[in-house]
Formats: sequence, structure tokens, C-alpha cells
Amino acid sequence: MNISVRQMQGSVPVTVLGVQGDLDASNYQDLMAKAAEVYSAGAKDILLDWTGTPFVSSSGLVALHSIALMMSTGQPIGGSEDGWGAIQAMRRGLPTGVQQHIKLLGPQPNVVRTLEKAGMREFFEIHTDLDTAVASF
Repeated sequence: MNISVRQMQGSVPVTVLGVQGDLDASNYQDLMAKAAEVYSAGAKDILLDWTGTPFVSSSGLVALHSIALMMSTGQPIGGSEDGWGAIQAMRRGLPTGVQQHIKLLGPQPNVVRTLEKAGMREFFEIHTDLDTAVASF
């Protein structure tokens, strides 16, 4: 997996984290670390570009949850539990409603199904167009 970072300007500055490759147990901590890095550098809004991510495992969902908590509450990214038990606990731990400071761009259908199975789909805006996604912040 490769992670790119770029800044875009909508009505607010948006940091786009582009993920290329599968997001799984072998690399999810890399995404968490990169998100923590850009947050520490001042990022307030993150767009996760998953157009190049064909697969997201439960560990990838742990990363998504951790980043969402950091962006909405300022809670530092911490533990690295994986598995569906952690996913169920995460659903209860997400702030209510759709997340305002982290959104998804172009997740492939099987990734959307994973989000749905985990009960996390309802918490994230999903966009198919980069400019529209950036403008939505």
C-alpha cells in the first residue's frame, strides 16, 4: 500500500490521503500514522481517497474508526485491536451522525459492502468526484 498526501482548497483546506492498494492487517497502522501526522501538522478535514483501494479488511476499518475519532474529538490514535469484535465496539464509539471532518472518495463496491456489513456506512459521506468531495467540507 502507498499513501499520498496532497492539499486542496474548498471552502476550507482539505487534506487528501490517497491510498493505493489493499488496506489490511499488514499496513493499517501506516494509514493511522500518516493521518496522525497530518492532523498534528494542522489538518482539520481529511478526505480518504480510496479509488485505488480494492480491499479493506477489519483492520482497515479499525484505522478508519481511529482516524474518525481523532478528527471529531481530538482523541489521539491509540490501540491497534483488530477483528470483528473491535468493529462492533467501534460502532458504539463513533460520535453520532455522519462524520463532518472525514469523508471517503471512490470506495469500490466491495469496500462499501464491508462498511455496510460492519454497520459503519451510515457514518461516512461517500463521494465519487474529487471536486465535489472537497467542496462538501
